[in-house]
Amino acid sequence: MYHPDLIRHPDGCPALVLNADYTPLSYYPLSVWPWQTAIKAVFLDRVDIVAEYQREVRSPTQRIKLPSVIALKSYVRPSAFPAFTRFNVFLRDTFSCQYCGSGHDLTFDHIIPRAQGGRTTWENVATACAPCNLKKGGRTPKQAGMPLHIAAIRPTSWQMHEHGRRFPPNYLHDTWHDWLYWDVELEA
Repeated sequence: MYHPDLIRHPDGCPALVLNADYTPLSYYPLSVWPWQTAIKAVFLDRVDIVAEYQREVRSPTQRIKLPSVIALKSYVRPSAFPAFTRFNVFLRDTFSCQYCGSGHDLTFDHIIPRAQGGRTTWENVATACAPCNLKKGGRTPKQAGMPLHIAAIRPTSWQMHEHGRRFPPNYLHDTWHDWLYWDVELEA
């Protein structure tokens, strides 16, 4: 019987990692492990296999199907707040300029410029496209006449998960769908 997984290279078979409560550890970036890490965790009895690919790997004495979804046996408590990184600022701001809404040529802008005492914090950094950042220059949004679409806040991890769901990764194996989108509101 032919199945697309059978010809897939093992490197193209990452495992979706769920917490012990069967929710993803992270939505964005999606919590996935390479097949080697997943197999090692299975042999160390740290995870349960929830779903498998059709693809197998073999040793001289064993054959094992590659896990496509695994669940940790021990619950990992998620952090209340995400790390302050450029990527997370972009995710918080849904990958769009907070001045004009563009999604191209993104950078980040200090709302109160550093030259005026502004600091590099969640509350003082916003996503901006290069043209708006250049236009605003070393002024505040009020001085430049460029109000922010959404106030810059320190997001919670829950808020970041919600934002991450809007940007699914390019690769989603069929066995992952039930675990990623089970709590999405259904359309009437």
